[in-house]
Amino acid sequence: MTPAQNANLKNFIHHMDRAVAIADVEERCSAVKHILETAFQNQFDILDEEHMEPAKDCYARRLVHKDPGGAYSVVAMVWDVGQGTALHDHAGEWCVECVYRGLIRVTSFDLIGDADSEVVQFKAEDSVLAGVGEAGALIPPFEYHMIENALRDQPTVTVHVYGHELTHCNVFVPVDGGYRKEVRSLCYTS
Repeated sequence: MTPAQNANLKNFIHHMDRAVAIADVEERCSAVKHILETAFQNQFDILDEEHMEPAKDCYARRLVHKDPGGAYSVVAMVWDVGQGTALHDHAGEWCVECVYRGLIRVTSFDLIGDADSEVVQFKAEDSVLAGVGEAGALIPPFEYHMIENALRDQPTVTVHVYGHELTHCNVFVPVDGGYRKEVRSLCYTS
């Protein structure tokens, strides 16, 4: 990381520390979203090349910052051409996601019925394209979504701020009659 990137990251973390201290989750996510949008629309460089390297078999997930007190984490994700997620949630945790480079497609889903049923139903809602500096917040219970790289010729990089270090999520696998929930452990890409 260059000295300028390091200074930018320290400044970014300073602002993020203040934003995540806001008690109301909607206000907190709004503040985090504003920081991300402003930084990335103004090409505020906080990631080094290592954070932006794609992985071969699936999207890359790299830790940028973990709050020492566990209040939040910042994760860079790199989506190579054709890469995306399955339908998933964030295991009940808030998140703000913002495009750092490229273009993503985010498809949101509404859960129909009880999330603890053996087979659950979803209704696809919005599908949006988001470019550099565009962010969205996921606040439970509105957290079911899929993300994919919308570009056909280059990787996309997104930055995600979670309410803690996200070590697992629920993935919803299509089965007869709906989706079956599976807990997935999350790790970082080397």
